[in-house]
Parts: sequence; structure tokens; C-alpha cells
Amino acid sequence: MRYGAIHAVRRVSLHVGKGEIVTLIGANGAGKTTLLCTISGLLSPASGEILFDGKSIAGAAPDTIVRRGISQSPEGRRIFGPLTVADNLRLGAYVRRGQDGEIEQDLQAMYTMFPILHERRRQSAGALSGGEQQMLAMARALMARPRLLLLDEPSMGLAPKVTREIFRHVVALRREQGLTVLLVEQNAKKALEIADRGYVIETGRIILQGPSGELLANRDVQRAYLGHDAGNDVETAAPSA
Repeated sequence: MRYGAIHAVRRVSLHVGKGEIVTLIGANGAGKTTLLCTISGLLSPASGEILFDGKSIAGAAPDTIVRRGISQSPEGRRIFGPLTVADNLRLGAYVRRGQDGEIEQDLQAMYTMFPILHERRRQSAGALSGGEQQMLAMARALMARPRLLLLDEPSMGLAPKVTREIFRHVVALRREQGLTVLLVEQNAKKALEIADRGYVIETGRIILQGPSGELLANRDVQRAYLGHDAGNDVETAAPSA
């Protein structure tokens, strides 16, 4: 993926298996969001392949990719502030025209998952707190009934308690619905704790990959992304997902 002469992502190869939570970690500007936006069709790749269920989606229109079963909850939430919470959620199901009954069922399911959205359903989305907006962005993406959820920086700017709640929902969606998740997350430790596997991206290249437990125990990962000195012993936990 290029931005003019800038090679933002190059020779990246990764895979996400059905029912997995896979995380992509790296510093700001490493290419994480660019990669997700290229998968979801918001950006077009300069070269290479993107396969979903064995079929190419590289360069396909975003609405086509959503219909195929991929939905993105974007960095910065990108909710429609002047619209109500309920209207934001219904817009998430825009590719499902003619399924009014099922859409209403899914709307109620989102309200059950995130009760605060039910309380605020008639309020403008712009009036929500940061945590509530993140819940709305995630719920809006789920309204498309994706098989693969691209989740970009869900904890950005949120209090630890709200972050834990968001991650708890991610784990529950995989456990209860078999949802597949590709997670980009600035909180590398929290992401690796819930993920099955992880990739480390640096200046547009994948430099490290492996099971989450191995990455949590890796001294270079600890020093660069977990805030630990590589010379200290660090106790790590197995992924809780």
C-alpha cells in the first residue's frame, strides 16, 4: 500500500483463521490502520492479494466487502454525531435492506449487549461519552452481521474499566457466536492477553509473529510495547480467550 511515493505497507503476509482473535501491534505510524483500511476496501492496494474465503477482495468496493462478511469498527469511532444512537445502529445494517425484522432483532441484541445504548437510543450520538461512542462504533459494525470484525484501537482514550468491558465483549462474541476478529490495539498487553496469535508490524513490515503467550514472553516485545525492561524477569499470563 502506497501514499504517493511513501511505501506505507510492504510485503505483509498474515492470516486469520475462522474463529480466531488475532492482534496486530506496533508503534504509531507502523501501518496498522492502513492495513485494516486496505482489507475493508477504504484504500486500494498497489499490489498483492487479499483473500477472504479463498476469493480475492483486493480493490473491491467497501460495500461489497461488507456484504461478503467483513465489517470494520474504525479508529476514532467515526460515529455520526448529529444522528441518534438508534439511527447510527440502523446505518450499520445498510447492506441488509429487506431484512427489517432481523435488523430489529439485532438492534435489540445490541441494546442487550450494551444497555447504555438503549438508555441513550434517542439521544444524538455526539452527546455520548468516549466509552459510549466506542460501544456504539462496535455495535454499529456488528449490525452488518460480519463473520470477520476489524477492530481498530478500541481502547484509545478510554478509562481502564471501560477498556476491560470492551475486551470482555470481544471475547464473548468469539466464544458465543464464533466471530473472527482482527484487532489493532495500542494496549499490546491487553490485546495479547485475549488473542490467540499476534503479529508485530514495524515501518510497514511484519517483523515478528507467533502465539500470544510467546509474544508476551518475548523480551524485545516487552521492552518495545509492554513497558518492561528486557533485563527484568516478567511474569506473564496465558491468553484468557
